[in-house]
Amino acid sequence: MRPGDWVVLVVLVLDAILLAVVDLVFLPARFDGTVLPDLGGFPFPITIVIAALTTPLLVRAAARLRPVTLIGGMPAFAWLIVTLWLTVGGPGGNFLVYPDWRILALLAAGTLPSAVVLGNALGRAKLPAAGG
Repeated sequence: MRPGDWVVLVVLVLDAILLAVVDLVFLPARFDGTVLPDLGGFPFPITIVIAALTTPLLVRAAARLRPVTLIGGMPAFAWLIVTLWLTVGGPGGNFLVYPDWRILALLAAGTLPSAVVLGNALGRAKLPAAGG
């Protein structure tokens, strides 16, 4: 990889870290009149959709730099590590996000599409070598 590729990879990993923090901060959003309009107080976990759409894009961009598991999956690994680290309770038993179904949905939405994109990139990289 060229030095410029390493800079792009670092930016992609930093984007994934920032995305994980933003996903967790806005995960408990509700229609309760505080930030969003008062529409009955039901949950509005839009960050699950955001994670499902953006994390695979970061993985695709990293896999284009070099289609190997470590390089291509680095944004997904960074996102997963930061997300898991921030969902673990603190020393006083307090959580950044209350542990409920939204955390599992966020983890699934961020990791499963990323794994599919990474597997697709790795498969396409090995396909010409196997056919030629």
